[in-house]
Amino acid sequence: MGTIFAQSEPKSLTWGDQYNGTYNNPVLNADYSDPDIIKAGDTFYMVCSDFHYMGMQVLESKDLVNWTLINQIYNRFDFAEGYNTMQKYSQGSWAPSIRQHNGLFYVYFCTPEEGVYMATAKDPAGQWSPLVEVKRTKGWEDPCPFWDEDGTAYLGHSVLGAGPIIVHKMSPDGTKLLDDGVEVYRGNVAEGTKFYKRGGWYYLIIPEGGVATGEQVALRSKSIYGPYEHKIVLEQGSTAINGPHQGGLVELESGEAWFMHFQDVGALGRICHLQPVKWTDGWPLMGIDYDGNGIGEPVANYKKPDVSKAYTPEFPATSDEFDSKNLGFQWQWNHNPIDKNRSLLQKKGHLSLTAAKADDNKNAPNTLTQKMVGNSGTVTTRMATKDLADGQKAGLCLVGQNIHEVGVIKKGDRLYFYASNKGEAVTGPEVNREYVYLKMDINLKGSTVLSYSTDGKAYILIGTNCEIANSNYWKGARPALFSYNEVQEGGTAHFDWFHYTFE
Repeated sequence: MGTIFAQSEPKSLTWGDQYNGTYNNPVLNADYSDPDIIKAGDTFYMVCSDFHYMGMQVLESKDLVNWTLINQIYNRFDFAEGYNTMQKYSQGSWAPSIRQHNGLFYVYFCTPEEGVYMATAKDPAGQWSPLVEVKRTKGWEDPCPFWDEDGTAYLGHSVLGAGPIIVHKMSPDGTKLLDDGVEVYRGNVAEGTKFYKRGGWYYLIIPEGGVATGEQVALRSKSIYGPYEHKIVLEQGSTAINGPHQGGLVELESGEAWFMHFQDVGALGRICHLQPVKWTDGWPLMGIDYDGNGIGEPVANYKKPDVSKAYTPEFPATSDEFDSKNLGFQWQWNHNPIDKNRSLLQKKGHLSLTAAKADDNKNAPNTLTQKMVGNSGTVTTRMATKDLADGQKAGLCLVGQNIHEVGVIKKGDRLYFYASNKGEAVTGPEVNREYVYLKMDINLKGSTVLSYSTDGKAYILIGTNCEIANSNYWKGARPALFSYNEVQEGGTAHFDWFHYTFE
């Protein structure tokens, strides 16, 4: 189990908690895509899709605005070889659901080619069970469990494409499906299924219309199998928030209700917005109905949720000193890691990454990533070079559809600084230091540049400005540490620390 490290200090308060009883959207300005949230006691928990990045993260909050990372549900996928061979970009865990039932927390998700998977825990911050394969199948997405008052269990999901929405009866322990399912709704790209029950009505809270341009819809019926009434409850309207939809709904003891959803913003990924919810005539109106058409629109600034007390603003962890025996929960491997090739014990106070043979970064295992935060920031690392091997490349990168590297390459018995922007490589001067410093200055609305240093003070630019892709296999671009060898197996890079200051 990982360790939570100190959070990076933000440079401004353009988003999140405003320290005055209000918040600005987004509340999480990072790629927490397809969020689902629940309330348990005085605590909120959230899970999000992670696709080909390993370790579905669990976040915790006391006020729905400030979130910290407390756990990861799994650390690898062993049900398909492609997760070992770097062939599963854009697959892996799609939109999950988190629910609590009979003293257990349940998380369900689909992978588009393998099936429906589930894990349970008594405490979201504690040990999660090994993944259970609920159903081996292709082409399902976005599952959500539901236990009715009489104990009958159901699982709803969409179909790759997206839709229709299918409802199955499920075993009470949530481990297997009991029938072939019934189609209950067919809509315009209907996905992201979430079940709720309120006042005798069954609700399906779903997005429609596609990731970047859709809206949030509520369906309701007196029977879980329908027929369902339909209402759009959140739309972009006159705001700049495109495609406001897909997320989780919670209700508070204070009588307030809130909806967490994503917005697709390109290279950064899908960021999280929080909307107030007002129940009107049995429908959850989300945001504010500015134009009076009966459909809510996203808020930019709003009073924080009434949770009876104030909480200290927090941010998910970013920087890491690698002084623990475990990685922090912010870290996620690109595909399955090779466990024997990584260590926090080999060199004290360092993360050691031994290189596997690979043609390039995209096909290299053991690239360690974390989410980019905000539109601008600076990432730096200090790396030991003496154990690098001929043919090895190691350093700092942005990983996504395009790969941008700044690091050290070993050719024969000599080391050189180098940079690569989408495969366009530039070799810098020879390296004659045991430690080097590498830096990425990220600006998604301007220039993102790479640089190196021999003393950690004076940095020299290398390579061309990075052309960061807006589409990155359903994820945002990510800062990462890498180590691979184009010639042979072997060679080890030792990373002393990773520092990330963000917007």
